Amino acid sequence: MKRDWFITRHSAWTLALPLIGILLLLQLSTLPQRLDNWLYDTLVTAFPPASSEDVVIVAIDENSLSEIGPWPWPRAVHARLIRNLTAAGANRIVMDILFPEPTTDDPVLADAMREHGGVILPLYLAPGSQSDLFREQLPTPTLATAAFALGHAHVELDSDGIARGLYLYNGLGNSLWPAMALQAGASEPSRGPTAFPEQQAPPYVNVRREFRRVPLAGRSGAYTTLSYSDLLDNPAGHPWLDGKTVLVGATAAGFGDVLPTPFSGLAQPMSGVEFHANALAAAQRGELIREAPRYWMAGLSLLTVLMVVLVLPRLRPSGTFVFSCLMFTAIVTGAVTTLLVLNLWVPIAHALLVVVIAFPLWSARRLSLANHFLNQQIDQLERGNLLHLPATWSRSPRQILANLRALLTPDGWLLMEDNQVLEQHNLRPEDRHPGWQGSPGTWHHDQGVSRLTLTRGDNRYRLALLLPPGLAGAAAERYLGRLTLQAPDREPVAVIRENLSTRINRAQEATQKLNHIQGFIWRSFEHMPDGIIVTDPLGLILFANSHVPRWFNEPQPSLQSMSLATLLQGHDPRSPGWAETLADTLTQQQSRTVDLRLHGRDFLIHFAPFLLPDSNQNGIIANISDISELREQQRQHREAIDFISHDVRSPLVSQLALIEQLKRRPGEVQVEQLDQLRKLARRSYHLAEEFVQLARAEQLTETRFYDCEFLSIVENARDSVSEQALEKSIKLVLLGNDDLWLRGNAELLERAVINLLTNAVQYSEPGTAVTMQVFRAGHQACLTVTDEGPGIAASELPTLFDRFQRQKSSELAGKHGVGLGLSFVSVVVEKHKGEIAVESKEGEGSAFTLKLPVADHPDESRDGRGD
Repeated sequence: MKRDWFITRHSAWTLALPLIGILLLLQLSTLPQRLDNWLYDTLVTAFPPASSEDVVIVAIDENSLSEIGPWPWPRAVHARLIRNLTAAGANRIVMDILFPEPTTDDPVLADAMREHGGVILPLYLAPGSQSDLFREQLPTPTLATAAFALGHAHVELDSDGIARGLYLYNGLGNSLWPAMALQAGASEPSRGPTAFPEQQAPPYVNVRREFRRVPLAGRSGAYTTLSYSDLLDNPAGHPWLDGKTVLVGATAAGFGDVLPTPFSGLAQPMSGVEFHANALAAAQRGELIREAPRYWMAGLSLLTVLMVVLVLPRLRPSGTFVFSCLMFTAIVTGAVTTLLVLNLWVPIAHALLVVVIAFPLWSARRLSLANHFLNQQIDQLERGNLLHLPATWSRSPRQILANLRALLTPDGWLLMEDNQVLEQHNLRPEDRHPGWQGSPGTWHHDQGVSRLTLTRGDNRYRLALLLPPGLAGAAAERYLGRLTLQAPDREPVAVIRENLSTRINRAQEATQKLNHIQGFIWRSFEHMPDGIIVTDPLGLILFANSHVPRWFNEPQPSLQSMSLATLLQGHDPRSPGWAETLADTLTQQQSRTVDLRLHGRDFLIHFAPFLLPDSNQNGIIANISDISELREQQRQHREAIDFISHDVRSPLVSQLALIEQLKRRPGEVQVEQLDQLRKLARRSYHLAEEFVQLARAEQLTETRFYDCEFLSIVENARDSVSEQALEKSIKLVLLGNDDLWLRGNAELLERAVINLLTNAVQYSEPGTAVTMQVFRAGHQACLTVTDEGPGIAASELPTLFDRFQRQKSSELAGKHGVGLGLSFVSVVVEKHKGEIAVESKEGEGSAFTLKLPVADHPDESRDGRGD
């Protein structure tokens, strides 16, 4: 055999598939992300940029709070600071302080900002309350117009809680605000958001663009920091502030405006204003770090897998370790180069893990293939046939008799062990027929009795069956003649000596063919839309695809070797039994198609005989098709035809008749006739509208769902039927004031509630009340509509939500309907995965209750920025 023969034949699959599988599993864990974060943190802390001398921080620290007073300070204090910084020659002033509420000192602060001309104020995006949408928290109009620019102050936290960067643009819809770091370097005033026309998003959705990592100059304290109170007392003592960019923000621990960074982690977090100082300096120097697109990471991983698969199998064992080390070094070097030179971060954890895993994986695979290849191929060949066919002659005579009795239903039988009777019915043991003197395993048929001799070890058995007369008995005799119930005599297998490599080739080719066929058959059976059952010649189940245990509600292991006749008779008993149908299929070799009813569903089962492999015996393939939906469609089709032929046609015929009357007497048109014509036309319209609405509800999918508030839906529905209620002096009472958020289709939900309210008003007496109670029960939003009408008979409740069902009492009272309104409500509730229930007693009114799953209102994402 040539050197590394198995490698050249199997290198791609034996190495690539495990590596790809491991990569997919790694996607489910946080290990790659943690490794990438560790690598990035190690690099940025090992090669930090120098702090910028043009950026200075004015800190609201503990000393300033002690001297000036508790927070918040009057805005006149901030105005005084800005005037002092103006006098010191500060170029830009970035106030990392929010001013959303107006105060009496706003004009003073605005004047100070205008005098400087380069003050930048922050804004914040957050919901007004827990149940509110995102909105922009801007400075007061007085201050916003006086500012040089406005910029967002959000800092992004990674999944491990570390602040490594920020988004350059953040806002609502397609109008996004630049970050403060960008605005500090702007040459022109910018008090409004930047429009991104290509950004298609609703105006209430928080949108972020262009994430950049910030290279930090070091731990907290890397930038020159002055105390706020010092600048208030002695502004002239800092002449070196001339031309600097000054950031004013909180550093005192009480503010909570702190961020864990790669330098400090959670132990020594950095203040938000110092993080913005680092971002500002990096933006001015063009050193903000871009992240490579995710497909770069996937491409790098796949490229690494490809190189490993192509190179490792071609190397000698001594070269695989060297190659793995070189690959590891090249990937790390490339990542360091792109980060330090191009300011681009490429996640490399997946690629590194491929290299680290590939070396031991390939080494183990090489040894496994070298030591066990032949045994693995032979074992796989023996285990390959999942559709294993147990030999019929391997069963005991008692089992064979029991199976033949269940399958052929003979009129009599006899089973003897030597001279002892084991089982007997309508046949005498004294019958010593010459047919029992033949060779074991050969049937002898005489006058309707079939006889067989079997041997099991040292025991000799005699089996006789009294078959029914006629064609069925003749077919059974032919079937028995094809059964092999006695183990055949086997000749010794000659040992053929051959070259080892030839044996390996033959075993491999045979295994590949077998696995190919087996995989094809297995996938075909498992993915068929119908249930498939395969039996042996005795009608015992050999194989059943996944549909069968689910439809029959039977565990898969219990189906193996179960009689198909027993399975069918146990779930859908009938007379004559299923055994006769199966016997006809096996003995007469004719297909059969029979209806089957399982747990309230309709099926069609088709039996077909087939010749078992390497045998002249027949088994059965049973194909089970679920036709419940087809039967339901047929029923709905018939109901729709009845509906069109009667309910729709009837008002149209009446309209045509009335129009003919008006044509014969055109000068005598009466108002009553026009009113009648209008009512008929309105009824036709309502019938068509209900039919269309029901069709829309049945086609509803979750792709048309969105966040909606249930109480508002009920209020809108109440307003829609208020005029109808007013005509009957019916009072509509709404109880409940809690906002309940749902994930659904508000339009169809509102139509469903309107249907319930319309029914309640229609069937209520004038002067009564209809109560709507909206409340939450656990994880469900509930609505109960209660009326004081005549109620519903108990006999009509089970079919109340079926199509075209009308209450008998309502029809007799002249309140005609089509029977689609409540069916529409039921369909809408079902599409929303909810429940509907009704409680009613005749003479006491009705109460309909809807229960729909609630959805928590979307919370704003944390961005690591304190107030």
